[in-house]
Amino acid sequence: MTMLASSGPQAIADDVIVERDVMVVMGDGVRLATDIYRPASGGQVISTPLPAILERTPYGKGERSRSEIEVGMASPMRRDEVAAYFVRAGYVVIYQDCRGRYGSEGEFSKYVSEAADGYDTAQWLVAQDWSNGRFATMGLSYAAHTQAALACLNPPGLACMVMDSGGFSNAYRCGIRQGGAFELKQASWAYNNAREAAEGLARSAIEAEDIRAWFKAMPWSEGVSPIREAPEYEAYLLDQWRSGAFDDSWRRVGLYMEGFYSTFPEVPVVLMSSWYDAYVKSTLDNYTGLSGNARRPLSLIMGPWLHGNRNSTFAGDISFGAEAPIGGHVAESWLDYRRRWFDRWLKTGMPEACEEPQVRYFLMGGGSGSKTEEERLDHGGSWCTAPDWPLPGAKSQSLYLHAGGRLKPVEPAEEAAAFSYDFDPNDPVPTIGGSLTSGQPIFEGGGFDQREAERFFGSRNLGLPLSARPDVLSFETELLEDDLAVIGPITIELHAASNAPDTDFTAKLIDVYPPSADYPLGFALNITDGIFRCRYRHSFENPAPIETGEVFQITIEPFATANLFRKGHRIRLDISSSNFPKYDVNPNTFAPEGTGRLTQVARNTVFSSRTHPSRLVLPVVPKDRITPLGPPSAPIKEASPA
Repeated sequence: MTMLASSGPQAIADDVIVERDVMVVMGDGVRLATDIYRPASGGQVISTPLPAILERTPYGKGERSRSEIEVGMASPMRRDEVAAYFVRAGYVVIYQDCRGRYGSEGEFSKYVSEAADGYDTAQWLVAQDWSNGRFATMGLSYAAHTQAALACLNPPGLACMVMDSGGFSNAYRCGIRQGGAFELKQASWAYNNAREAAEGLARSAIEAEDIRAWFKAMPWSEGVSPIREAPEYEAYLLDQWRSGAFDDSWRRVGLYMEGFYSTFPEVPVVLMSSWYDAYVKSTLDNYTGLSGNARRPLSLIMGPWLHGNRNSTFAGDISFGAEAPIGGHVAESWLDYRRRWFDRWLKTGMPEACEEPQVRYFLMGGGSGSKTEEERLDHGGSWCTAPDWPLPGAKSQSLYLHAGGRLKPVEPAEEAAAFSYDFDPNDPVPTIGGSLTSGQPIFEGGGFDQREAERFFGSRNLGLPLSARPDVLSFETELLEDDLAVIGPITIELHAASNAPDTDFTAKLIDVYPPSADYPLGFALNITDGIFRCRYRHSFENPAPIETGEVFQITIEPFATANLFRKGHRIRLDISSSNFPKYDVNPNTFAPEGTGRLTQVARNTVFSSRTHPSRLVLPVVPKDRITPLGPPSAPIKEASPA
């Protein structure tokens, strides 16, 4: 790693000065590279102490953030352009490279150093002569994780936060594992970032690896992986992969914000995510966990997009229309929204901004169903507002599994038959979209017709719908007679059995479009999905093998959603035992997590009778409880700081 020295103050404009590569010393002596942007006049720095905005990132403090793009821009803004915007509004802006990344010293171990390093950075920040002792945090994804981590330690000076698509509520339940299964976006992220961080021959070796071939040769092990030339990345990845039970290692600060809700700083927090993001559960759990304290104002924003694509109009093969971007709808722009938030909570004596809704969410659906010029399904949608989450007035509706592949609102008869299939770990169900991020070049998130194709990793039955596979159970409603708004948390309660000592069950909620001229086969749109590893059916702390003849109950919790199922559509639930490469494949052997090389075909059974009533539970919101969001406030005019 190249060691850096501070560049000294440099003018990037008459009114903005930057000092790059200031090496801030952490408690253990490791130095983290930090850029400091300050307001100036005529090229001379203004000495007045000011509030600050801090972003800590592993993606390069001097690199463009792909998410800093507003409606109408052809490419993302540079970090110095974003910094200049806030500097001109009267702030000091600080970007810092995380430990072991880019210009910072130390060894990178994903997530677990961010709390202490963030706290030490905060102590340094408030002691500077340019600081008035108050600062805000901002950032997307990992830069939201770093915010949550430092806040859990109650650092001095923290005054407000903007956590965008991240901030682990519980990384065991969302972000690293889900339902006991391992999220393989961690493997693709490790490969991509190890390659970027490596130098010389090590980088050439990682670049020469065929990552697609390695995804067919799982699980990886020490020295037998595509990142063996980056041992610190391999070490943390394997540790995550093999840490199957929920023990104290998962309760570490930086991974487990829910363990700190009761002592979390009483500061205003923006929580933002999107329905096809990988951090829906974290965001909504954090909102619920931090709610109920008037001294901690919250703002929740849930868009329809992929991870961080807040000004996009689509996700995968579906279009949400021109209303989808945050710019022009929730706010005039994302820059303007953040400035309003910071002005309101950081600047003493400034008039408060207009009261804003506590919850803003995008209700997907309602489009024409035709094909757009960009060759995407017009799914449509609109922004709505609510006083709280889950939405007041939502009512649970149960749909039970019935013979003939039907979902019905009535319980099955006592003598109803069971549904069985064979799950072969060597032929997993391929992932076709979903709430995903960091998967390239292996997989991508979003909404897609649930039909196998070459572009979806692991597809073998090209052109066939997933429902045609013998290891997928599909259950559909009759054609809907009216629109049905499903807004909130989804659960699937299964009564199941297996002849293997361990196995998984997956569930996927699908909006089934009828055949049309543009889509003569219809369009089976994935809305949300989840998984459950059965060794954890008693508790996530204590795995136990499935007993012979045991019938057990599990609850699968897909991410919450907001979707309008239109009249004439069907609601479909697909049940299976794999969703690869979104999740690691269970070998069905009860081998220790992340080590199983032997596999066994499992005969898995789902019951649905009056004694064992397997069901899908949906939060249905009446039309009169859905409130459209009004237009955003006019943008704040830029003004140079005093």
